[in-house]
Amino acid sequence: MKKIVPDPPLPSTSAHPFGRCDAGHQPLFAVNPDISAEDALVHVALYLRCAYEAGYKALDHVREEGRGLFWSNLHAVEMAEGVVEAILNGIESNPPSQKKV
Repeated sequence: MKKIVPDPPLPSTSAHPFGRCDAGHQPLFAVNPDISAEDALVHVALYLRCAYEAGYKALDHVREEGRGLFWSNLHAVEMAEGVVEAILNGIESNPPSQKKV
């Protein structure tokens, strides 16, 4: 069966400034536009993995009364990484060119 309607284009990023700073100027950083969502998610997964690893090592330097909050933060990072990895796995296991009609 010939497919009549083409697959919609994959989503991509839009320009988005970021970087919290209360110095009264515009943010120094920005996400560039037109990066594929899949590529952007790969970077997010790497950033989350790095944040978890750095946080885990920082636990050695956190006072006992702050460790519970720090562990809570690490669990949130781990959950976010899990969601991103699940999305990427879904994209990789069902690329647009192989979707069933």
